[in-house]
Amino acid sequence: MDRDWELFLLPYNQTVDELKVKLRGLRNMYLLKKEHGPIEFVTGRVKPINSILIKSRTRKISLDKLETDMEDLAGIRIMCPFVEDIYDVVEMLKSRNDLNVVYEKDYVTHKKESGYRSYHLICEYPVQLIDEVKVVLVEIQIRTLAMNFWASIEHSLNYKYAGEYPTEINDRLQKAAESAFQLDEEMSTIRDEIKDIQASYRFKKD
Repeated sequence: MDRDWELFLLPYNQTVDELKVKLRGLRNMYLLKKEHGPIEFVTGRVKPINSILIKSRTRKISLDKLETDMEDLAGIRIMCPFVEDIYDVVEMLKSRNDLNVVYEKDYVTHKKESGYRSYHLICEYPVQLIDEVKVVLVEIQIRTLAMNFWASIEHSLNYKYAGEYPTEINDRLQKAAESAFQLDEEMSTIRDEIKDIQASYRFKKD
């Protein structure tokens, strides 16, 4: 089918742009209040046309059903300092009146077989166009910096091996994912110990 891709993807580009501004605004609020912020940084993208066409073929998604059946045309990624922050961000997003969470996938607690960890929210977001409000789907991924490092490297390797890793490589990737998660847990433990020390110091001072 003939499609004006620029016009079709315009609401998705607007969705990504607006959400990046809003979420970065939240991060800045924490900084100004000198409080711990659960958001380290935010990125976003609209799926390239070539990737849309490839996914539509592999997933057997008709091009006239992209708006309903391809949930990641618009994608937002939120990086958090600590694992606990992921769940704070999830609750923060669920409480917003400009997002409607359709469903969620907790790959942090229930990691994928590959070792991949992240929290995914599929949301509806209203975009104000010239003559209508269009509700589009957006996938929001929330993960730690360590999880994002592993996922980014694994994604680039996935292209090289076309998703079919040798057994040894697959095993090592899984071990690397587990090491990244252990790093997250260790950093959380260190933070908690520092907070306890600070609280004890303030108590003695008072």
